[in-house]
Amino acid sequence: MKLVRKDLEKDNAGQVTLIPEEPEDMWHTYNLLQVGDSLRASTIRKVQTESSTGSVGSNRIRTTLTLCVETIDFDSQACQLRVKGTNIQENEYVKMGAYHTIELEPNRQFTLAKKQWDSVVLERIEQACDPAWNADVAAVVMQEGLAHVCLVTPSMTLTRAKVEVNIPRKRKGNCSQHDRALERFYEQVVQAIQRHINFEVVKCVLVASPGFVREQFCDYMFQQAVKTDNKLLLENRSKFLQVHSSSGHKYALKEALCDPAVTSRLSDTKAAGEVKALDDFYKMLQHEPDRAFYGLKHVEKANEAMAIDTLLISDELFRHQDVATRARYVKLVDSVRENMGTVRIFSSLHVSGEQLGQLTGVAAILRFPVAELSDQEDESSSEED
Repeated sequence: MKLVRKDLEKDNAGQVTLIPEEPEDMWHTYNLLQVGDSLRASTIRKVQTESSTGSVGSNRIRTTLTLCVETIDFDSQACQLRVKGTNIQENEYVKMGAYHTIELEPNRQFTLAKKQWDSVVLERIEQACDPAWNADVAAVVMQEGLAHVCLVTPSMTLTRAKVEVNIPRKRKGNCSQHDRALERFYEQVVQAIQRHINFEVVKCVLVASPGFVREQFCDYMFQQAVKTDNKLLLENRSKFLQVHSSSGHKYALKEALCDPAVTSRLSDTKAAGEVKALDDFYKMLQHEPDRAFYGLKHVEKANEAMAIDTLLISDELFRHQDVATRARYVKLVDSVRENMGTVRIFSSLHVSGEQLGQLTGVAAILRFPVAELSDQEDESSSEED
């Protein structure tokens, strides 16, 4: 993301002009936008024209519109963002108050104005414009007959390919059908890796599976690479890292990211930090439940006692339509930071973020036990999330 201009007043009202440069930036833009904001960008509008003879025709004209945002629609797989709203600035082609939909896309500038830029939104802009946040990881999570090829970016886990092949069971004295199907499966996974993984960007490719599937697959892949002189795979052999997972399903990726060998290799990526924080929370919940809280009311009370060491919060909560509810989450984040606590904002598109979402989207690891709170009935505000 490129920051073109930032004009903020003392009361944090103002506007920011940005240029998204890659698909990941569209996810950041989606998190910046809120209903009621004003968005200015170039767009195409179908305009009816009447000639001197009275015949009516229509032309598609590129114009710049300023909309008051009403609905925001994000397609995570295609990384497309559609924003619908009413025109709030004079335009020769579009009447004031007329509805229009702007499609935001990479490399097209837009200006976003808000009445209040809070700390969470400003931090997201800082992260999006910092190239060091784009330390990408790829993963192949597999079991016999099923594989998911995923890209793990700082903000989301994208499934790029799903490979399913029916593998017949081994029969006594005859394994040829099983072996042929397995080879066909491996070949399809190799093709998916070559098609969807950009080795110039990706620092590490995790190959995760139960049993010996990952070893057998990697042996097959590099044997074939030597036979066919596949320079792409051979030159990037050192980037492949084999780890254990319980299955070939996407959710098993969290286990792979928890592996100590992986966390040391990916120590500079946000995804690994999120997974470790969630893992620490679950361990604390198991061994010292008085130091692990979840649900907004419990976490707020722990914060009042200045007990929060690490706050885990989903970015989904900051997209809440109700301004007061959103402000409540922002206040919690600011307060934890003021009390020298660590705040980890999880992406709801990451596997770890999805799991945190099942725990109401907000959890905390405490510095010291706050026993009197844990005895209260959990009043997690799931209806507010």
